Amino acid sequence: MEPALLVKIGGSLKEAGELLDEIGGYPGPLVLVHGGGPRIGEWLNRMGFETHFYQGLRITPPEQMEVVEMVLTTLGKQLAEGLSRRGRPSVALTGRDAGLLEARPLDPILGRVGEVTRVNTPVLEKLLQAGLTPLIAPIGLDAQGPLNINADTAAGAIAGALHLPAVFLTDVVGVLRDPKDPSSRFAELSASQVQALILDGTISGGMIPKVEAALNALSKGAPWATIARGSPGILQGVLEGTAGTRVAGS
Repeated sequence: MEPALLVKIGGSLKEAGELLDEIGGYPGPLVLVHGGGPRIGEWLNRMGFETHFYQGLRITPPEQMEVVEMVLTTLGKQLAEGLSRRGRPSVALTGRDAGLLEARPLDPILGRVGEVTRVNTPVLEKLLQAGLTPLIAPIGLDAQGPLNINADTAAGAIAGALHLPAVFLTDVVGVLRDPKDPSSRFAELSASQVQALILDGTISGGMIPKVEAALNALSKGAPWATIARGSPGILQGVLEGTAGTRVAGS
């Protein structure tokens, strides 16, 4: 059997078909974390709310949190249905379920935005033992209620708590020495090499939060983390080292 993995996927259903086929066909256990930023923005706009960001995170006032939670919960159910139809029985969860994700607020400026402080790992382990795939929306819980958590950082915290490798599926093939040349992909980098590449400008722009998500997973306890583009055969390619950029070690 292939090893257990944590896989973070985006929140778009429009491009989800091939990705769900890939995940549905993976022969090993999986824990999945999904985002949903574009759909959240769309629904907030429909409801007449303005969206603002601070340091790359969506400011989430209490009155918008209900919309965020509604969108992520519904999306999780739809993705879980898609996987179940493909032969991988899946259960959509948020931090509300069985106290799965305890969290704390990050910054008063951000409103109801938080970070994971504790993962109720026995819940996920029992689901895996039962042959089910947990599909987690990044909603945490504190004493005041739900908190909106960045999906990448939530994925890192969950991977670390379970000591699972983390695979961040995104729209890029990995970290490139030359952004215009897909063949310049780094197959593997250490944490210190990542920091050096950020300092010299090789890693820049939108790639910085991606590698920071990988470093966060390592710091939380994941053995390694890979950034890769979601495509057919990608999980096997990640395991074989022929796809994506693996970040491991110091």
